[in-house]
Amino acid sequence: MSLSPQASNLNSPVISSPGSASPLLGRSLESLTAWVQAQGQPAYRGKQLYQWIYQKGARSLSEVTVFPKAWRQEMAETSIGRSIQHYRAIASDGTIKYLLQLEDGQIIETVGIPTAKRLTVCVSSQVGCPLACDFCATGKGGFQRHLQPHEIIDQVLTVQNDFQRRVSHIVFMGMGEPLLNLDNVLQALHCLNKDVGIAQRQITVSTVGIAKRIRQLAKEELQITLAVSLHASNQPLREKLIPSALRYRLPDLMEECREYVKLTGRRITFEYILLAGVNDRPEHAHELANLLRGFQTHVNLIPYNPISEVDYQRPKSRQINDFLAILEQANIAASVRHSRGLDADAACGQLRASRQLTSSEGS
Repeated sequence: MSLSPQASNLNSPVISSPGSASPLLGRSLESLTAWVQAQGQPAYRGKQLYQWIYQKGARSLSEVTVFPKAWRQEMAETSIGRSIQHYRAIASDGTIKYLLQLEDGQIIETVGIPTAKRLTVCVSSQVGCPLACDFCATGKGGFQRHLQPHEIIDQVLTVQNDFQRRVSHIVFMGMGEPLLNLDNVLQALHCLNKDVGIAQRQITVSTVGIAKRIRQLAKEELQITLAVSLHASNQPLREKLIPSALRYRLPDLMEECREYVKLTGRRITFEYILLAGVNDRPEHAHELANLLRGFQTHVNLIPYNPISEVDYQRPKSRQINDFLAILEQANIAASVRHSRGLDADAACGQLRASRQLTSSEGS
Protein backbone atom coordinates (compact mmCIF):
# COMPACT_ATOMS: atom_id res chain seq x y z
CA MET A 1 0.00 0.00 0.00
CA SER A 2 1.27 3.46 -0.91
CA LEU A 3 0.05 6.43 1.13
CA SER A 4 0.28 10.02 0.01
CA PRO A 5 -0.75 12.56 2.70
CA GLN A 6 -1.49 16.22 2.13
CA ALA A 7 -1.84 18.83 4.87
CA SER A 8 -5.36 19.14 6.22
CA ASN A 9 -7.35 18.98 9.46
CA LEU A 10 -9.41 15.84 10.05
CA ASN A 11 -10.80 17.17 13.31
CA SER A 12 -12.84 20.01 11.82
CA PRO A 13 -15.94 21.10 13.74
CA VAL A 14 -19.34 19.77 12.73
CA ILE A 15 -20.97 22.02 10.15
CA SER A 16 -24.51 21.22 9.08
CA SER A 17 -24.24 22.57 5.55
CA PRO A 18 -21.65 24.03 3.19
CA GLY A 19 -21.37 27.69 2.28
CA SER A 20 -24.29 29.50 0.72
CA ALA A 21 -22.53 30.34 -2.55
CA SER A 22 -23.82 28.07 -5.31
CA PRO A 23 -20.93 26.30 -7.08
CA LEU A 24 -20.79 25.82 -10.84
CA LEU A 25 -20.34 22.05 -10.69
CA GLY A 26 -23.69 20.32 -11.02
CA ARG A 27 -25.23 22.96 -13.27
CA SER A 28 -26.58 22.16 -16.71
CA LEU A 29 -25.37 23.70 -19.97
CA GLU A 30 -28.37 26.02 -19.94
CA SER A 31 -27.66 27.13 -16.38
CA LEU A 32 -23.96 27.75 -17.07
CA THR A 33 -24.84 29.71 -20.20
CA ALA A 34 -27.21 31.91 -18.20
CA TRP A 35 -24.50 32.37 -15.57
CA VAL A 36 -21.79 33.56 -17.98
CA GLN A 37 -24.26 35.94 -19.61
CA ALA A 38 -25.11 37.36 -16.19
CA GLN A 39 -21.38 38.11 -15.83
CA GLY A 40 -21.44 40.09 -19.08
CA GLN A 41 -19.87 37.35 -21.21
CA PRO A 42 -21.21 36.04 -24.57
CA ALA A 43 -23.46 32.97 -24.50
CA TYR A 44 -20.96 30.69 -26.26
CA ARG A 45 -18.71 30.84 -23.21
CA GLY A 46 -21.35 28.78 -21.40
CA LYS A 47 -20.57 25.80 -23.61
CA GLN A 48 -16.85 26.36 -23.14
CA LEU A 49 -17.27 26.39 -19.37
CA TYR A 50 -19.48 23.29 -19.52
CA GLN A 51 -16.80 21.38 -21.48
CA TRP A 52 -14.00 22.47 -19.15
CA ILE A 53 -15.91 21.44 -16.03
CA TYR A 54 -17.29 18.09 -17.17
CA GLN A 55 -14.83 16.94 -19.84
CA LYS A 56 -11.53 18.49 -18.77
CA GLY A 57 -12.18 18.41 -15.02
CA ALA A 58 -11.30 22.06 -14.37
CA ARG A 59 -10.92 22.80 -10.66
CA SER A 60 -10.99 26.60 -10.93
CA LEU A 61 -11.84 29.26 -13.50
CA SER A 62 -8.14 30.17 -13.72
CA GLU A 63 -7.60 26.85 -15.53
CA VAL A 64 -10.11 27.70 -18.29
CA THR A 65 -7.53 29.14 -20.67
CA VAL A 66 -10.04 29.86 -23.45
CA PHE A 67 -11.45 32.62 -21.24
CA PRO A 68 -9.91 36.12 -21.33
CA LYS A 69 -7.16 36.44 -18.74
CA ALA A 70 -8.60 39.59 -17.26
CA TRP A 71 -11.99 37.93 -16.70
CA ARG A 72 -10.37 34.85 -15.18
CA GLN A 73 -8.58 37.07 -12.69
CA GLU A 74 -11.77 38.99 -11.96
CA MET A 75 -13.68 35.75 -11.25
CA ALA A 76 -10.85 34.05 -9.33
CA GLU A 77 -12.96 33.68 -6.17
CA THR A 78 -15.82 31.93 -7.96
CA SER A 79 -16.14 28.34 -6.75
CA ILE A 80 -16.46 25.51 -9.24
CA GLY A 81 -17.08 23.25 -6.25
CA ARG A 82 -14.15 20.84 -6.32
CA SER A 83 -12.69 19.14 -3.26
CA ILE A 84 -9.08 18.94 -2.07
CA GLN A 85 -7.35 15.57 -2.05
CA HIS A 86 -6.42 15.10 1.60
CA TYR A 87 -5.13 11.52 1.45
CA ARG A 88 -4.68 8.77 -1.11
CA ALA A 89 -4.13 5.05 -0.49
CA ILE A 90 -3.19 2.67 -3.29
CA ALA A 91 -3.87 -1.04 -2.80
CA SER A 92 -1.88 -3.83 -4.44
CA ASP A 93 -4.82 -4.66 -6.75
CA GLY A 94 -4.87 -1.11 -8.18
CA THR A 95 -7.81 0.13 -6.13
CA ILE A 96 -7.29 3.72 -4.95
CA LYS A 97 -9.09 5.11 -1.92
CA TYR A 98 -9.30 8.86 -1.40
CA LEU A 99 -10.02 11.10 1.53
CA LEU A 100 -11.44 14.31 0.09
CA GLN A 101 -11.68 17.58 2.01
CA LEU A 102 -14.78 19.62 1.30
CA GLU A 103 -15.08 23.41 1.37
CA ASP A 104 -16.21 23.39 5.02
CA GLY A 105 -13.31 21.17 6.09
CA GLN A 106 -15.30 17.93 6.37
CA ILE A 107 -13.67 14.72 5.11
CA ILE A 108 -15.34 12.05 2.97
CA GLU A 109 -14.17 8.84 1.32
CA THR A 110 -14.42 7.73 -2.28
CA VAL A 111 -12.89 4.74 -4.05
CA GLY A 112 -11.71 4.12 -7.61
CA ILE A 113 -11.92 0.44 -8.57
CA PRO A 114 -10.28 -0.41 -11.91
CA THR A 115 -10.47 -3.55 -14.00
CA ALA A 116 -9.33 -4.17 -17.56
CA LYS A 117 -12.72 -3.18 -18.99
CA ARG A 118 -14.21 -0.72 -16.51
CA LEU A 119 -13.52 1.92 -13.89
CA THR A 120 -16.02 2.00 -11.04
CA VAL A 121 -16.33 4.78 -8.48
CA CYS A 122 -17.79 4.07 -5.05
CA VAL A 123 -19.21 7.40 -3.90
CA SER A 124 -20.36 8.73 -0.54
CA SER A 125 -23.71 10.48 -0.07
CA GLN A 126 -23.24 11.80 3.48
CA VAL A 127 -20.45 12.87 5.81
CA GLY A 128 -20.69 9.91 8.16
CA CYS A 129 -23.93 7.98 8.59
CA PRO A 130 -26.76 8.17 11.15
CA LEU A 131 -27.85 4.53 10.92
CA ALA A 132 -25.03 3.06 13.04
CA CYS A 133 -25.08 -0.47 11.62
CA ASP A 134 -23.16 -2.65 14.07
CA PHE A 135 -20.57 -3.96 11.60
CA CYS A 136 -19.88 -0.68 9.74
CA ALA A 137 -16.91 1.61 10.33
CA THR A 138 -18.76 4.64 8.93
CA GLY A 139 -21.61 4.17 11.39
CA LYS A 140 -19.13 4.07 14.27
CA GLY A 141 -17.91 7.54 13.28
CA GLY A 142 -21.27 9.30 13.63
CA PHE A 143 -23.13 11.62 11.28
CA GLN A 144 -22.15 15.16 10.25
CA ARG A 145 -24.32 16.25 7.32
CA HIS A 146 -25.73 15.43 3.88
CA LEU A 147 -23.58 15.91 0.80
CA GLN A 148 -24.69 18.47 -1.77
CA PRO A 149 -25.04 17.39 -5.44
CA HIS A 150 -21.73 18.99 -6.50
CA GLU A 151 -19.89 17.17 -3.67
CA ILE A 152 -21.16 13.84 -5.01
CA ILE A 153 -20.33 14.66 -8.64
CA ASP A 154 -16.86 15.87 -7.62
CA GLN A 155 -15.97 12.40 -6.34
CA VAL A 156 -16.51 10.90 -9.79
CA LEU A 157 -14.52 13.64 -11.55
CA THR A 158 -11.70 13.28 -9.00
CA VAL A 159 -11.31 9.57 -9.75
CA GLN A 160 -11.65 10.12 -13.49
CA ASN A 161 -8.95 12.81 -13.46
CA ASP A 162 -6.61 10.80 -11.26
CA PHE A 163 -6.86 7.61 -13.32
CA GLN A 164 -6.79 9.57 -16.60
CA ARG A 165 -9.49 7.19 -17.73
CA ARG A 166 -13.22 7.47 -18.26
CA VAL A 167 -15.41 6.32 -15.37
CA SER A 168 -17.86 3.70 -16.62
CA HIS A 169 -19.77 2.67 -13.46
CA ILE A 170 -20.88 4.34 -10.23
CA VAL A 171 -22.04 2.71 -7.02
CA PHE A 172 -23.57 4.72 -4.18
CA MET A 173 -22.05 2.41 -1.58
CA GLY A 174 -19.67 4.74 0.21
CA MET A 175 -20.27 6.68 3.42
CA GLY A 176 -23.88 7.42 4.28
CA GLU A 177 -27.42 6.30 3.44
CA PRO A 178 -28.36 7.62 -0.03
CA LEU A 179 -32.13 7.46 0.52
CA LEU A 180 -31.86 9.78 3.52
CA ASN A 181 -30.37 12.33 1.12
CA LEU A 182 -32.56 11.41 -1.81
CA ASP A 183 -33.19 14.85 -3.35
CA ASN A 184 -29.47 15.66 -3.56
CA VAL A 185 -28.61 12.15 -4.74
CA LEU A 186 -31.19 12.39 -7.52
CA GLN A 187 -29.84 15.76 -8.66
CA ALA A 188 -26.32 14.36 -8.73
CA LEU A 189 -27.48 11.22 -10.51
CA HIS A 190 -29.16 13.19 -13.30
CA CYS A 191 -26.03 15.33 -13.76
CA LEU A 192 -23.75 12.28 -13.80
CA ASN A 193 -25.98 10.76 -16.45
CA LYS A 194 -26.60 13.79 -18.68
CA ASP A 195 -23.50 15.92 -18.18
CA VAL A 196 -20.73 13.48 -17.21
CA GLY A 197 -22.12 10.87 -19.61
CA ILE A 198 -22.57 7.77 -17.46
CA ALA A 199 -25.49 5.56 -18.45
CA GLN A 200 -28.20 5.11 -15.83
CA ARG A 201 -27.94 1.33 -16.15
CA GLN A 202 -24.31 1.62 -14.99
CA ILE A 203 -25.31 3.38 -11.75
CA THR A 204 -26.23 1.49 -8.56
CA VAL A 205 -27.85 3.09 -5.51
CA SER A 206 -27.49 1.09 -2.31
CA THR A 207 -29.77 1.45 0.71
CA VAL A 208 -30.33 -0.31 4.00
CA GLY A 209 -34.02 0.44 3.52
CA ILE A 210 -35.81 3.66 4.52
CA ALA A 211 -39.59 3.57 4.86
CA LYS A 212 -41.41 4.87 1.75
CA ARG A 213 -38.17 6.02 0.08
CA ILE A 214 -37.82 2.92 -2.13
CA ARG A 215 -41.35 3.58 -3.38
CA GLN A 216 -40.43 7.24 -3.95
CA LEU A 217 -37.35 6.19 -5.93
CA ALA A 218 -39.46 3.83 -8.04
CA LYS A 219 -41.69 6.71 -9.11
CA GLU A 220 -38.67 8.48 -10.63
CA GLU A 221 -38.76 5.84 -13.39
CA LEU A 222 -34.97 5.54 -13.57
CA GLN A 223 -33.01 2.72 -15.18
CA ILE A 224 -30.55 2.46 -12.31
CA THR A 225 -29.90 -0.65 -10.22
CA LEU A 226 -31.28 -0.63 -6.67
CA ALA A 227 -29.20 -2.56 -4.14
CA VAL A 228 -30.78 -3.29 -0.76
CA SER A 229 -28.42 -4.06 2.12
CA LEU A 230 -30.26 -6.92 3.77
CA HIS A 231 -27.52 -8.68 5.81
CA ALA A 232 -30.01 -10.83 7.72
CA SER A 233 -32.60 -13.47 6.91
CA ASN A 234 -35.00 -12.73 9.79
CA GLN A 235 -36.22 -9.77 11.82
CA PRO A 236 -34.47 -10.42 15.17
CA LEU A 237 -31.08 -10.86 13.53
CA ARG A 238 -31.57 -7.78 11.37
CA GLU A 239 -32.43 -5.72 14.45
CA LYS A 240 -29.17 -6.81 16.05
CA LEU A 241 -27.10 -5.77 13.03
CA ILE A 242 -29.09 -2.76 11.80
CA PRO A 243 -30.70 -0.54 14.49
CA SER A 244 -33.05 1.14 11.99
CA ALA A 245 -34.69 -2.27 11.40
CA LEU A 246 -36.53 -1.71 14.69
CA ARG A 247 -38.55 1.05 12.96
CA TYR A 248 -38.69 -0.47 9.47
CA ARG A 249 -39.43 -4.14 9.81
CA LEU A 250 -38.32 -6.79 7.34
CA PRO A 251 -41.84 -7.68 6.07
CA ASP A 252 -42.52 -4.01 5.30
CA LEU A 253 -39.17 -3.64 3.53
CA MET A 254 -39.81 -6.72 1.40
CA GLU A 255 -43.29 -5.47 0.47
CA GLU A 256 -41.82 -2.18 -0.72
CA CYS A 257 -39.11 -4.03 -2.66
CA ARG A 258 -41.72 -6.15 -4.43
CA GLU A 259 -43.60 -3.00 -5.32
CA TYR A 260 -40.38 -1.47 -6.71
CA VAL A 261 -39.90 -4.44 -9.05
CA LYS A 262 -43.53 -4.23 -10.16
CA LEU A 263 -43.36 -0.48 -10.85
CA THR A 264 -39.96 -0.37 -12.56
CA GLY A 265 -39.55 -3.80 -14.15
CA ARG A 266 -35.99 -3.73 -12.74
CA ARG A 267 -34.68 -6.50 -10.53
CA ILE A 268 -33.28 -5.65 -7.11
CA THR A 269 -29.84 -6.68 -5.91
CA PHE A 270 -29.76 -7.75 -2.28
CA GLU A 271 -26.45 -7.22 -0.50
CA TYR A 272 -25.73 -9.80 2.21
CA ILE A 273 -22.55 -9.41 4.24
CA LEU A 274 -21.50 -12.83 5.58
CA LEU A 275 -20.43 -12.64 9.22
CA ALA A 276 -18.78 -15.78 10.56
CA GLY A 277 -21.05 -17.61 13.03
CA VAL A 278 -23.65 -14.83 12.92
CA ASN A 279 -25.62 -14.98 9.67
CA ASP A 280 -23.73 -17.52 7.54
CA ARG A 281 -25.28 -20.80 8.70
CA PRO A 282 -27.29 -23.16 6.46
CA GLU A 283 -30.53 -22.21 8.22
CA HIS A 284 -29.89 -18.56 7.35
CA ALA A 285 -29.39 -19.46 3.71
CA HIS A 286 -32.68 -21.38 3.64
CA GLU A 287 -34.48 -18.47 5.35
CA LEU A 288 -33.02 -16.03 2.84
CA ALA A 289 -34.14 -18.21 -0.08
CA ASN A 290 -37.69 -18.32 1.28
CA LEU A 291 -37.67 -14.56 1.84
CA LEU A 292 -36.67 -13.78 -1.75
CA ARG A 293 -38.61 -16.45 -3.59
CA GLY A 294 -41.10 -15.24 -6.19
CA PHE A 295 -39.72 -11.98 -7.54
CA GLN A 296 -36.85 -10.59 -9.60
CA THR A 297 -33.72 -10.50 -7.45
CA HIS A 298 -30.00 -11.17 -7.36
CA VAL A 299 -28.04 -11.76 -4.16
CA ASN A 300 -24.52 -10.43 -3.68
CA LEU A 301 -22.83 -12.40 -0.93
CA ILE A 302 -20.04 -10.28 0.56
CA PRO A 303 -17.52 -11.93 2.91
CA TYR A 304 -16.99 -9.50 5.77
CA ASN A 305 -14.09 -7.05 5.72
CA PRO A 306 -13.12 -6.84 9.43
CA ILE A 307 -12.79 -3.53 11.28
CA SER A 308 -11.10 -2.92 14.63
CA GLU A 309 -14.19 -1.56 16.42
CA VAL A 310 -16.09 -4.88 16.51
CA ASP A 311 -15.31 -8.60 16.77
CA TYR A 312 -17.10 -9.86 13.65
CA GLN A 313 -14.99 -12.15 11.49
CA ARG A 314 -14.84 -13.20 7.87
CA PRO A 315 -16.25 -16.70 7.19
CA LYS A 316 -14.10 -19.50 5.85
CA SER A 317 -14.33 -20.31 2.15
CA ARG A 318 -16.27 -23.51 2.87
CA GLN A 319 -19.04 -21.61 4.70
CA ILE A 320 -19.25 -19.07 1.89
CA ASN A 321 -19.51 -21.76 -0.79
CA ASP A 322 -22.07 -23.79 1.18
CA PHE A 323 -24.25 -20.70 1.65
CA LEU A 324 -24.06 -19.93 -2.07
CA ALA A 325 -24.90 -23.51 -3.01
CA ILE A 326 -28.07 -23.50 -0.88
CA LEU A 327 -29.31 -20.33 -2.62
CA GLU A 328 -28.53 -21.73 -6.06
CA GLN A 329 -30.32 -25.00 -5.26
CA ALA A 330 -33.37 -22.92 -4.34
CA ASN A 331 -33.13 -21.14 -7.75
CA ILE A 332 -32.10 -17.83 -6.20
CA ALA A 333 -29.63 -15.98 -8.44
CA ALA A 334 -26.55 -15.30 -6.35
CA SER A 335 -22.83 -14.62 -6.56
CA VAL A 336 -19.94 -13.87 -4.22
CA ARG A 337 -18.51 -10.37 -4.38
CA HIS A 338 -14.95 -10.35 -3.12
CA SER A 339 -13.71 -7.07 -1.65
CA ARG A 340 -11.16 -4.94 -3.47
CA GLY A 341 -8.46 -2.86 -1.82
CA LEU A 342 -8.28 -4.84 1.43
CA ASP A 343 -4.77 -3.51 2.11
CA ALA A 344 -5.99 0.09 1.75
CA ASP A 345 -8.68 0.13 4.45
CA ALA A 346 -11.33 -0.38 1.78
CA ALA A 347 -14.34 -0.97 4.05
CA CYS A 348 -16.53 2.14 4.28
CA GLY A 349 -15.20 4.49 6.96
CA GLN A 350 -12.00 2.59 7.68
CA LEU A 351 -9.49 4.95 6.08
CA ARG A 352 -11.20 8.06 7.45
CA ALA A 353 -11.30 6.53 10.94
CA SER A 354 -7.67 5.46 10.80
CA ARG A 355 -6.54 8.93 9.69
CA GLN A 356 -8.60 10.57 12.46
CA LEU A 357 -6.86 8.32 14.98
CA THR A 358 -3.44 9.10 13.52
CA SER A 359 -4.21 12.83 13.54
CA SER A 360 -5.40 12.80 17.18
CA GLU A 361 -2.37 10.76 18.30
CA GLY A 362 -0.02 13.21 16.65
CA SER A 363 -1.62 16.32 18.14
